Amino acid sequence: MITLTHYLVLSVILFSIGLVGVMRRKNLLMLFFSTEILLNSVNIGFVAVSHYYGDLSGQLFAFFIIAVAASEIAVGLGLLVLWYKKTGSINLDSLQMMKG
Repeated sequence: MITLTHYLVLSVILFSIGLVGVMRRKNLLMLFFSTEILLNSVNIGFVAVSHYYGDLSGQLFAFFIIAVAASEIAVGLGLLVLWYKKTGSINLDSLQMMKG
């Protein structure tokens, strides 16, 4: 039987993986993927707690997080493509040498 604890442990594990990815990655694309893992782990927690208590507010928050994540990826990937065309690299180290 899968309980609320199982879902919350899964959410914590995914959040930890995403947090390590955000802190350790130098590639902007991998940084976006790690951010998505963070947001999806929070969604799992919200939906699990919402289902456990029989309230739909957690699922509503999850839908808003999915909408924000989709818009973040759309804008971020657009900027990433422009940056790659300009510099030929998507490493964070190349962002430190930005020139106007």
